[in-house]
Order: sequence, then structure tokens, then C-alpha cells
Amino acid sequence: MDYIFTTLGNLVHQTAFFNLTVGNFIMIFVACFFLYLAIGRGYEPLLLVPIAFGMLLVNLYPDIMKTVEEAAADGSTSAGLLHYFFLGDEWGIWPSLIFLGVGAMTDFGPLIANPASFLLGAAAQFGIFFAYIGAMCLGFEDAAAAAISIIGGADGPTSIYLASKLGQAHLMGPIAVAAYSYMSLVPIIQPPIMKALTTKEERSIKMEQLRPVSKLEKILFPIIVTVVVVLILPSTAPLVGMLMLGNLFRESGVVKQLAETASNAMMYIIVILLGTSVGATTSAEAFLNWTTIKIVALGLIAFAVGTASGVLFGKIMCKVTGGKVNPLIGSAGVSAVPMAARVSQKVGAEEDPTNFLLMHAMGPNVAGVIGTAVAAGVFMAIFGA
Repeated sequence: MDYIFTTLGNLVHQTAFFNLTVGNFIMIFVACFFLYLAIGRGYEPLLLVPIAFGMLLVNLYPDIMKTVEEAAADGSTSAGLLHYFFLGDEWGIWPSLIFLGVGAMTDFGPLIANPASFLLGAAAQFGIFFAYIGAMCLGFEDAAAAAISIIGGADGPTSIYLASKLGQAHLMGPIAVAAYSYMSLVPIIQPPIMKALTTKEERSIKMEQLRPVSKLEKILFPIIVTVVVVLILPSTAPLVGMLMLGNLFRESGVVKQLAETASNAMMYIIVILLGTSVGATTSAEAFLNWTTIKIVALGLIAFAVGTASGVLFGKIMCKVTGGKVNPLIGSAGVSAVPMAARVSQKVGAEEDPTNFLLMHAMGPNVAGVIGTAVAAGVFMAIFGA
């Protein structure tokens, strides 16, 4: 009988109930809230579902992120499953492949047809440098502040990539979760800022139809951008190179299978691996501290600043062009493709249902992706990464 009770007692004590802390319960609640936003409200479920589920798993079973060193110390032969997924983040593999997929599924035509969109994309990157200065003021060291700053561009893959290259793996979890969370919440965060900074008349401006872009232009664009950007900032090659390679797959017309694989099957596989591993970095011990709170708060402020700076520069372009540019498209200068462009369209359509801004907003949106990668390259060059 004693053997039975001892066995049952050991079994009961192996359950998660005896190992969970208050912090774990808080993070489980946060994970469930993210799942509600993704499933119940439809806020970018492709991002939030794997991130939230990874968050749920690690707070129920922390050993799922056990490192090889921790496993060896415990006498085990293998690390946790999601730790192996996370190595792709640390090595910069998943972010680069995400850029390959983004390039393969994105039409750069609106940016080529309206090169002035580069200015709107550049203006929205002000949030990155605002976040860098803010992080320095909050006591983060130079490299950590640079890694945190990319959150201001709402670019999850670049945030992860830069954190890994600058040796900030210990901050990668909160940085990545903040960046991806704000990417997912673009439809909530951006509209109030856009409406506060523009008038009804400005939001109702209808822009002229973009000129047709030839196939030759679309083929040459990724090649030229790669040569120019990588010559100036060689450290951007993994991100900009993969983005442009994916777009060349799309536009060349001779590798349809590669374009379809990169933009569909491969893209979704990488999203699963990256999303669950990013979510799994949010254990209660690693996430519930003042450092994380500062990163998340700073990222939100920086993203708001980036959105505002894009809209304000859009207002300047509106004045300069005599009212031909709708300032709303400036908000799409952040890197959340194509969510930010869709938000520009939605806010504009609320004022005038016949106003179609989506293709005009895609120009700054694509420029923002390139701009964020360039900003990351600048930081890597400064810190010798």
C-alpha cells in the first residue's frame, strides 16, 4: 500500500500544478488573451497564434526551452524542442528566410512607379532612432539600445536578426514579442494617431492612378537595390539580399515554382518555427521584470512616433504637391507589410468609400521594409557586427 501511495504521490508532484508560479499564471493569461485577439478578433492570426501558443507551452512546461548545456547538467541527452527552433532565430536563419518570403509575395511596382514613396518610408524610420535615444536614456547600453530600437519600425524579423548580431540574445524574447505584437496590433494602434494628425479633407484626398510599371523595371529593381545597398552597407546582405532575391523570383517569370514555394509553403513553415520559438522565450522568469516592461513600453511609444512621423511627412508632401498626396499613406512607412497599407486604405475609405489608397500606400510600406533593414545595417556597421 505504501508503494502505491508513494507512486501516486510522485506522479501528482510531477504535474505542472506543483511547479507553476504566480508569474506563470500571469503569462498563461496573457497567452490566452493573445489567442483571443488572434482567433476571436482576427488580429493577424498567422503571427499571434504561434507566438501565443509558444508562450503558453513554455509557462506550462519550462523544459521545452531547456538548452543543451542545461540538459547536460541534468544528465539528459537532448535539449527542449523549442530550443532547437530558437537556434534559427539566434543564428539569423528564420528572419532572413522570412524576408525571402516577403519579397516573393510583394509587388514592388507601387514603389517603382512613385519613387517619392522612399521619402515616406524613410520618415517613418524616425521611430527607430527615437527608440534608440530613449533606450539609452533608460540605462540600456549602446548595443542593447540599438537592438531595442528596431521595434519602432514594427519589423519582427529585423528586430530578431539585429538582436542576434549584436549579441543581445538575452533580450531577444521581449524585443521579438514586442515587435510582433505591435505588428499584429497595427489596426488598433495606428488609426487613432492617423485621425488625430489629419483633417477630414486630407483623409478624403484621392490620389492619381499610378503609372504602369514595365516588367524590365520590376526585374532590374531588386538587382539594382541589392547592388547599391550592399555596396554601401555590406552587413545588410542577408536581409536585403533575401528580400530582393524573393522579389526577383516573383518578377522574373522563369522560376514560378521557387516563387510559389518561397511565398507559400516555406513562408508558413518558417512562421511556425519562428513564432512558436519567439513565444517560448516569454517564460515568467525572463519576461516579468522591469527590463521587459521598459522594452515593451518604449517599443509602443517608438511605434507611435514612427507612425506619426510618417503621417506628418505625408502632410508636408501634401502641401508641396498642392494636395495631390493623401497624408494617410505616410503611416504605411513602417515595416508591417501589408498590414499598415491596409490600415491606410481602411481609414481613407471611412471618409470616402470610393477612395482607394491601398496601392499608393504599398509604396511607403515596401520602402519601410528596406529602410528598417538599412537602419539595422547602420547599427551593425557602428558596432562592428
